[in-house]
This record gives sequence, C-alpha cells and structure tokens, in this order.
Amino acid sequence: MIRAIFFDIDGTLISMKTRRFEQSLIDALHELQAKGIRLAIASGRPPVQLPLLGEAFNAYPWDAYVMMNGQYCMDQERQAFYRLPIPKEALESLVPWLKEHADYPCSFYELSYSYDIAWNQGMYEYLKSIGKEDTMAPVDDPIRALTHETYQICPYIPPEMDAEWLKHAPGMKSARWTDQFADMIPSEGGKPEGIRRVLERWNLTPEECMTYGDGGNDISMLAFAGTGVAMGQAADEVKQAADYVTDACEDDGILKAFRHFGLLE
Repeated sequence: MIRAIFFDIDGTLISMKTRRFEQSLIDALHELQAKGIRLAIASGRPPVQLPLLGEAFNAYPWDAYVMMNGQYCMDQERQAFYRLPIPKEALESLVPWLKEHADYPCSFYELSYSYDIAWNQGMYEYLKSIGKEDTMAPVDDPIRALTHETYQICPYIPPEMDAEWLKHAPGMKSARWTDQFADMIPSEGGKPEGIRRVLERWNLTPEECMTYGDGGNDISMLAFAGTGVAMGQAADEVKQAADYVTDACEDDGILKAFRHFGLLE
C-alpha cells in the first residue's frame, strides 16, 4: 500500500513550459491527503528558492520537504530535522583549485544565502529561463565556504567534466539534473537518503513510498522507492530506473499515474 509520495518540482509538479502549479493537481493532492497519504517534496532546490515557486505552491500543506538533493530535510512547518553539509575536507581541497580556475562558474548554496564565484550572463539567462532566479545572485569569494556551512555546489560544466571537477572535491559526487550544470553534493547524500530520514519519522518503509521525477538526479530515488514514476519527457536513463512511465508534466502526467495505480478514480 502506498502511504507516502515524494515529488520532484521542476518538470514534475511544475511544468518547465508553463511554470504553473495547476489547480487540478492541487485538488487531487488534497484528495490523497484526505485519504491519509503523506505528500512531500524531493527537490534539488535550496529552501531559499521556495518563494520563487509562487503562492499556490507555498500555500499547499506539504507534509515534508527534502531539499538540496537530500541534504536538508524539513517538516510541515519548515523546521529542519536533518542536515548534511559538504564535508570540510572537500572544501579545503576544492576552494583553492576553484580560485585558480575562475573560468568554471559555480553557484554555492548555503541554507539562507547563495552566491556565484564569477558573474556569468549566460548562466543567469539559463536559470531565468527555468524559473530559478529573479535577479542575478551576488558574487562572492569561494573562501567563504571554509567558514559557512555549504550544502550544494553547482558548477556550470558539461557532463564529461564531472570527473575532473570531482578529483578536487574528495567526499563529493555529482547529482546531475541537466547538461547545463551539475549538483555536487556529499558522497553519502542524495534524495534517497533524505527520503529515508523522512520515512523513519513517519514509521514507513521504502516499499510504502512512491516517487515522481524527470531528471538525472531523480534516478536514485525512483529506484529507491517501492514505486518509482518517471515523467513522460524524462530521458531514457530516467525512465529505465522507474517502475512506470507516465505522460509529461503539462499533459497531466501525475494525475494519470494516480489513476493508473488506483489512488484516484
């Protein structure tokens, strides 16, 4: 029996084309919660970006939030109960290297502050196109990361450069969502680890959990859950990790999967 569902945001709950959290989906989610099914977020976004998602999304009574690819988990009141920052040794190795390679634009994410280590108009335009930035993030010195808890670093590099980047970041791994940039997180982190922490609080097992996603950083959580659902526009490797492939986000993919699994009539 499915007793908890975790949703990616971009391309899953919210269409990359319309940028809307549709009322038909909101109504369905309320119906599921009325049946006792817990509903949670599992996103690569940091908490500081939640206001960018709009009033309807932020007004919805989510039961939990798994943020920054599993590194920061919050309850319904958005109070943190689990956090896994990037290990100090990774930053001590990485920061000096990044200061010598300023041609690798990177975004650093703390809990309530994010910054770039170089100004890059192309990076800004890309983030704006997917609804992630209203204004250019401040530019700061990466040495800040040595004294401030950092949960995720996003270098704007192609996939073939991940291995080289990670050579200078011991204890980290890539959770890539797009070819445009990588989400670099602690090696022991990831969406499944964050989801596991939530399920433990609810006394539920992975077999009682369903996950929805569309990106490369969703592959591990689709495989982790008892039932993993990939959105129709997802890449082939994402679909292969899922138990079921539904339609695209903007084609009511989540609602159709709810009906397929008998969660809604």
